[in-house]
Amino acid sequence: MATSRWCDRDVRKCVAFYAGQGIAEDLALRVYTTRLLGSDPDLVRHGGGNTSLKTRIPDLTGEPCDVLCVKGSGWDMEFIEPAGLPAVRMDGLLRARAFESLGDEQMVRLLRAGLIDPSAPTPSVETLLHAFLPHRYVDHTHSTAILSLVNQPDGQSVCRDVFGSRMGIVDYVEPGFDLACAAAAVHDSNPDVVGLILDKHGIFTFGETAETSYRRMIACARLAADHIARGRAAVFVPRPSPRPEPAPQAIGPCLRGAVGIDLGEGRWRRFVLHHRITPDIAAYVDNPDLADLATRGVSTPDMVLRTKQKPLIAPRYENPRQFRREIRRRAAAYMTDYRAYFARCDALDDVQRIMLDPAPRVALVPGAGLFGIGRTHRDAVIAADLAETSMRAIVGAERIGSFTPLGDTDLFRLEYWSLEQAKLASAVERPLTGQVAVVTGGGGTIGRAIARTFAAAGAHVAVIDMAAAAAEDAARAAGNGAIAVPCDLTDHAAVSGAFDEVAATFGGVDIAISNAGAAVQGAMATVSGETLRESFEINFFAHQTVAQTAVRIMREQGTGGVLLFNTSKQAVNPGRGFGPYGTAKAATLFLSRQYALEYGRDGIRSNAVNADRIRSGLLSDAMIRERAAARGVDAGAYMTDNLLGLEVSADHVAQTFLDQALSERTTGNVVTVDGGNMAAALR
Repeated sequence: MATSRWCDRDVRKCVAFYAGQGIAEDLALRVYTTRLLGSDPDLVRHGGGNTSLKTRIPDLTGEPCDVLCVKGSGWDMEFIEPAGLPAVRMDGLLRARAFESLGDEQMVRLLRAGLIDPSAPTPSVETLLHAFLPHRYVDHTHSTAILSLVNQPDGQSVCRDVFGSRMGIVDYVEPGFDLACAAAAVHDSNPDVVGLILDKHGIFTFGETAETSYRRMIACARLAADHIARGRAAVFVPRPSPRPEPAPQAIGPCLRGAVGIDLGEGRWRRFVLHHRITPDIAAYVDNPDLADLATRGVSTPDMVLRTKQKPLIAPRYENPRQFRREIRRRAAAYMTDYRAYFARCDALDDVQRIMLDPAPRVALVPGAGLFGIGRTHRDAVIAADLAETSMRAIVGAERIGSFTPLGDTDLFRLEYWSLEQAKLASAVERPLTGQVAVVTGGGGTIGRAIARTFAAAGAHVAVIDMAAAAAEDAARAAGNGAIAVPCDLTDHAAVSGAFDEVAATFGGVDIAISNAGAAVQGAMATVSGETLRESFEINFFAHQTVAQTAVRIMREQGTGGVLLFNTSKQAVNPGRGFGPYGTAKAATLFLSRQYALEYGRDGIRSNAVNADRIRSGLLSDAMIRERAAARGVDAGAYMTDNLLGLEVSADHVAQTFLDQALSERTTGNVVTVDGGNMAAALR
């Protein structure tokens, strides 16, 4: 339930902080209350809502002018800064009310033309609504409790009963010029209202001070919540399950494979998952009426941009084979229905549209919880957050009546809003977007470079290393939501557990870069069996365990995959004293080709990289000096003793691994990265 978090001490600190940056008190207060609203999940989620302030500031010539400072596109209310509230000239905004119509593209041009700072972000699509209301501070949220009230067959009547005449009620109109005019007309008919309820949409409150507008928002949300609390005590009660809750790593690969889109020719559009389960989610997904209730629509229209108009309802996970078969059937039916929905709604006018991909963005699994689905993990988390918020609004609506949201036609117009379509047409994704990569030995020099390179290409990376601190540091450096998974690769159970953790976090695995190794030395005639076995454990058997575990997940997904092995120059060009290392690496080279042979029909490619003389934990500075001295040269000459006369770095190795991952028609391949050494060239 939304509660007031206004604090006079925090207000004084905020005003003083921004005064030091030359920001006026009224704008500092606007920032303060915007953050309060944006950080309350019962009011705002992920960029939703907006706020504004009417004030007077100098333009670029120094001439004072009346402006509206309103939330800009791309800014999240929770983290707003003054720069996220671009100032727009009020005179141009107010003149727009006399227009008979104003299309979205024309409206955006009008807003940008009025910006005091031409480089500022584009103002919110609801800027005109803020401008047409006379109050100095205006707040807009999608309060979950308010959404429970407005998503009723008689939602406007319910709101009148709850709020009386203190709130104006606006019929549902799509955001933009028409909504601004409709809201202003309702306000003008009763200027004494303290806010507006937008049917099927949300709530506006306003006042002459930031505190007044904020407290009115909280008061209205609490009134709505109190009304819901007087409804039915319980709507969804968890049913006891005869089996323990299935783990997300068991469901994730099946689900992820089912929602992947086959682009033909062995190419896939893949998605990342995010799982969550709470007592409330468990009760919701186990409800006998889930298939009806959850697919009626979303609690507020703009959610459709992140979650689509309905979730995928999955079967209960009881038998793995049956679940895999049924989830694929249901996912295929979902996508067929989505294409039909697009065709049906698109035919209602002559607008040219690009159909979005038909994959669901939310899956509800009885007995297991909720999965967000996205092209990135952040998108999946956002989808899950919004689905959970919508769930709470639905439960609230059912407590006082019947959840009755907007229908498909209205949702379609927002999902295929022209401004969003323009973003889609210009969007460029990174080559590994939607894919999950595991890097073993990820805490070392080469592993860090691989993790960084694959993350930069769009993959979500799991850095596996025995040294937890090194893995965590490498994951932070890689970015793009990379995770660290400490693991002893010589422990089969530990490897299985590590991959389970990756599948639980992201939904599965697409690329496994088996990079870990140790340069075990010794002359073959005198090396102990223990030393040789030690080398084979990390330099061969660990690679086999990693590949075996990765292939199990890849086959469960059914969308192909890539195995990449670091086999080293020693696999084809042995060096004196490195027999224990080289023989194990030679076996790993053969292993990579065996996987290519046996799993190509599953769309799984297997390739290897032979690298030499890379400064790393295996080839330390001390070893470089030792090897250089043995050859009678200095360290620099030793590192550049190749056909190109150039030193090869870990980044060069990482780039080669990336090239292998992207080579869609290449498997059973070995690439040498050593600057040129004919003795190590494959024949």
